[in-house]
Amino acid sequence: MHIFSPLAGSLGRIRTATAILALTLALTGCASVPPPDDSMNLAQTQLQMARDAGAADYAPVDLGFAQDKFQQAQAAMAARKYADAANLAEEARADAELARAKARLGAARAQIQSKVQDNTRLRSQGEQAAAADAAPASAAAAAAAPAPTDDMPAPASSELSAPPSEAGFQTVPDNGQQPASSSSAQEVQP
Repeated sequence: MHIFSPLAGSLGRIRTATAILALTLALTGCASVPPPDDSMNLAQTQLQMARDAGAADYAPVDLGFAQDKFQQAQAAMAARKYADAANLAEEARADAELARAKARLGAARAQIQSKVQDNTRLRSQGEQAAAADAAPASAAAAAAAPAPTDDMPAPASSELSAPPSEAGFQTVPDNGQQPASSSSAQEVQP
């Protein structure tokens, strides 16, 4: 007699389904992500442009980040981890662009600082030249003009009088009287 077992038929179907699933995963795993060659090339180009812009001098930290990420992307490519390589290449490209922008900004600031220093130097030279030109002109004007002997002209000799012979002060009365003179101290009226 033949006994029908439901488990016997199920096991065969489960094995078949598992084999098909494993084969499908194996085939899709290999073909799901292509190598990110374009991303790697763009990242490498941006790194070179950042170096050419002077990022080693003006943005060394950002350039270092970009180079590290690019090396990690290369290692992921070698390990055939293409999704990781693509992400790391994009990060390297972004860091390289940032380093390039900072390098261009730093170079522009250095150029501005140089121009400011040149302008300051030229302004100083111009002021010195103007002062040197003004000195001979003022000396010539001083030689042409008569030199003042005193601040105030001296009075004519007729205006000078001899000091009073008496010692002390004399008061002038308001009512027309003659001043009183004595050898002692006298009052001074305004």
